[in-house]
Amino acid sequence: VRYASAHIAAANPEKFAKARGEYVRTHFKNMREVAAAVSGMPLSKAYTYLGDVQEHKQIIPFRRFAGGIGRASQAKQFKTTKGRWPVKSVQFLLRLLKNAESNADSKDLAVDELVIKNIVVNQAPKTRRRTYRAHGRINPYQGHPCHIEIFLSVPSAEVARAKDLDVTASSSKKGKKVAAIEA
Repeated sequence: VRYASAHIAAANPEKFAKARGEYVRTHFKNMREVAAAVSGMPLSKAYTYLGDVQEHKQIIPFRRFAGGIGRASQAKQFKTTKGRWPVKSVQFLLRLLKNAESNADSKDLAVDELVIKNIVVNQAPKTRRRTYRAHGRINPYQGHPCHIEIFLSVPSAEVARAKDLDVTASSSKKGKKVAAIEA
């Protein structure tokens, strides 16, 4: 199975845990906004945040697919005005996060330190049905499922910057290249 963001874990696969869901029957646009909200969060914080969204204590800010989305005062904390509580998408994402966490546990990663490194949400083929209209007409009635993939990782330790390798600043491009080569 090929992951869209496999290049992230290619260099060091034992430090990453993956999970994916294909043809997930929840709206792609909602899932994209939920994924954008939790991307980069520590796993424990994501669990509490998504639990709060299910109980309508916190909101998912809608930024890209926000046409016709109503305003909500809970969105102020994200410096936006529009948001919703997409419960179905949150439930699917919680299940995938739980699966990725158990995959990390089987790889002997530190589960309490896991961070959501990357989430990719792609559109799946539309499910086609029909709806019946006035005067004997028929219109399409399509679902918009999605594919989701999650990468969890343990954050690497930060390395202090060496002070003896500082490059002297110069004004021209040529001077910067020469200074970088000399260092």
